[in-house]
Amino acid sequence: MKDRLNALTAEIIGAAVDVHRALGPGPLPVVYRGGVIDCAYRMDFVVNDDLIVETKAVEKLTHVHEAQLLSYLRLYDRQVGLLLNFNVKWLVDHGLKRLVNNFPESKTSLRALRSPRLLPL
Repeated sequence: MKDRLNALTAEIIGAAVDVHRALGPGPLPVVYRGGVIDCAYRMDFVVNDDLIVETKAVEKLTHVHEAQLLSYLRLYDRQVGLLLNFNVKWLVDHGLKRLVNNFPESKTSLRALRSPRLLPL
C-alpha cells in the first residue's frame, strides 16, 4: 500500500508540473460541459479513491491551506494528500506539500498532533 501511494504521489506531481509548465502561474478554471463553474469549498481531486489533491493559486501556502487538506484527509479517512500551489515560478521548489494522516509506518498519528506533519517527497 505504501509503495503504491508513493508511486501515485510521484505520478500526480509529474502531471501537476506538466500543467504548470503549460498554463503558468494562476488559478485553474473549473469547466463542466463547456461552461466555467465558480465553486466555493470543495475537494479538488480524489485520485484512485486514495489520494486527495488540493490545488491553489495563492501568493503563499499557509497553515489554513494545510488545515483544509488535513480536514479532508480525516473526514474521508484518507492517508495521503498533496497541496499544490500553481501561483509560483517553480512548482517543485515552492508550490507543493505532501501531508499524511495515519500513514503506514508513521510513528505518530496526525490526529494526535496540533500542527500538521509534513513528509519530504
